Amino acid sequence: MYKKILVPMALDHGVSNHTLEIANALRAADGSVIALHVHEAPQGSVSAYLDEETVLAGFEKARDDLADKLSGQPDIEPVIVKGHSARTIIDYADANGVDCIVIGSHKPGLSDYFLGSTAARVVRHAGCAVHVHRTPSQ
Repeated sequence: MYKKILVPMALDHGVSNHTLEIANALRAADGSVIALHVHEAPQGSVSAYLDEETVLAGFEKARDDLADKLSGQPDIEPVIVKGHSARTIIDYADANGVDCIVIGSHKPGLSDYFLGSTAARVVRHAGCAVHVHRTPSQ
């Protein structure tokens, strides 16, 4: 069993309920679960068309969406940070003594073999155990 489990949550994917269930099953009696959402800033030229208020509103909406997803689960700590998904997940786990990451993944496609999905990057570079929950093929 793990003492500190990190569950990265993409708010627009439907796998978070499954990954949270897995994390709760893997958690030691005195362990904790952190639900982490990485909010990525608008990229490239898109940011030139957005004012600070719009960007802040997007961040606040993500914070609210994370709270909604975790309603009824008071024993899970919500955390939202800004950054690049895979790198931020790995850095957060390293800096906070996480001993297991439970992450959802889709069936890899051709582009994943060239670029790598977030889950694949976390598996390759995390300094702790990683449990990958693969969603069924559609």
